[in-house]
Amino acid sequence: MATNAQFPDIINTTNAGTVSATFNEQFTRLAETHGTIDAIVDSSGAITFAELETRTNQLARLFQKHDVNHGDYVLISTALPSLLLESAIAAWKVGAVPMPVSDRMVQAELDAIIELGQPRIAVDTTSRTVSVPRIDSVDQLHDYRAEALPPVVPPHLKAPTSGGSTGMPKLIVSGSPGDPASIIQTGQAMGVPTNGTCLITAALYHNAPFSDALAALTLGNTTVLMERFDPEVTLQMIEKHRATWVYSVPTMMQRIWRLPDETKYKYDLSSVETFFHVAAPCPPWLKREWINWLGPDTIYELYGPTEGQAATTITGQEWLDHPGSVGRAAVGEVTVRDENGRVLPPGQTGEVWLRRGADEPPSYYYIGADSEAQDEGWETVGDIGWMDNEGYLYLTDRRSDMLLVGGVNVYPAEIEAVADMHPAVLSSCVVGLDDSELGKVPVMVIETADGNIPEDFDDFLGSQLSRVKIPRQVVATTERLRDHAGKMRKRDIKAEFFGA
Repeated sequence: MATNAQFPDIINTTNAGTVSATFNEQFTRLAETHGTIDAIVDSSGAITFAELETRTNQLARLFQKHDVNHGDYVLISTALPSLLLESAIAAWKVGAVPMPVSDRMVQAELDAIIELGQPRIAVDTTSRTVSVPRIDSVDQLHDYRAEALPPVVPPHLKAPTSGGSTGMPKLIVSGSPGDPASIIQTGQAMGVPTNGTCLITAALYHNAPFSDALAALTLGNTTVLMERFDPEVTLQMIEKHRATWVYSVPTMMQRIWRLPDETKYKYDLSSVETFFHVAAPCPPWLKREWINWLGPDTIYELYGPTEGQAATTITGQEWLDHPGSVGRAAVGEVTVRDENGRVLPPGQTGEVWLRRGADEPPSYYYIGADSEAQDEGWETVGDIGWMDNEGYLYLTDRRSDMLLVGGVNVYPAEIEAVADMHPAVLSSCVVGLDDSELGKVPVMVIETADGNIPEDFDDFLGSQLSRVKIPRQVVATTERLRDHAGKMRKRDIKAEFFGA
């Protein structure tokens, strides 16, 4: 078992100063102390902390006009990241729970989420229809009073959506109350600083960038938001805004690394104190390249599910001593167990189980799904891995992704990590197809710039993988295999490219 009992003290040791009990009071205080400092920067421009206070107070009163009350859900779906953050803060200010939803979600998916969550109102600037009262423009906010609202604490911090590996929609409702301490604790686990400049490179409807952006604002940071990731634009934004903390995922890191050297190295990244990555395991070769580029003290990684039962963290320097690891428990507890639920000794591979802490309340509850849990609060999301003697966790794959090929356990993540090392491959996905003799066989889709399979690709794979792991079929595409949060929906990819 790996634990870290020091994490709850992080808030007490931060240099954030006094943390208010409610978001109403916290953002009023920030308007007083940081009033002329830019709070949010996106393609629509910049707003200061004083302007953020005014706008969120006015938007909160607009919510009240639509009878949004304590504990109600507020669905938020927009391509404009500043509006998404403003709506979340305004929801907190009336005691409601923000429910971020992808603006790219198709109508049927949106209908299913609304049916599950029953939001009181939707801030939705898309062309879709919604079955609840809707705000599709905030152009008339000046009609509403700007003074602070009475302090209130929502019952839940957030309610992000997820389709998971099954594709069935669900809400993951935070067990933490909607107060500044809760969002700061989440953000500081991810290395979010105080009074710096944070660059968020991913869409905010995903849980990690949503939480990090709001934590950054709550901690007094200028928060720079990108609507769409672009590798060179990311470097430009770091240099332009002198970003001190940068959010990333491994697929973004790979796209940046694939830039020509004359492009990649012409930007000044010296302001970056923490380059944070999350969402998926980072291939060891890629991690080492970034450590060599920015330095081991700059690279920082977190592994943990959206549900928030537990999380591991690891610095670049720790990683050099434990290559391939995703770190030790920084939040909650982590164990590796066999199929009978027995804790495995170091070095043995099994399923990763997590819990928030024996004496702590649940970190979440589902709407639309059931958790996979054992006694005493232990839960799993299906990840497979092992621990070393020092409690560092190493992930191998997801239980649902593992293939039994002729009686041999084959982990797609291992094959993908090798494929991604090829200089022409931007991303890869391995899935299994039924085989009458072997049960399952691996097949692969690779993303390349020209949509072609490199001539030496078969030899490249064969030089590093045993025969049973070699994909029986390889398809190339220019389509992006991972979404803007670095997630890969293998079920959809398998259906699209292999009709299975």
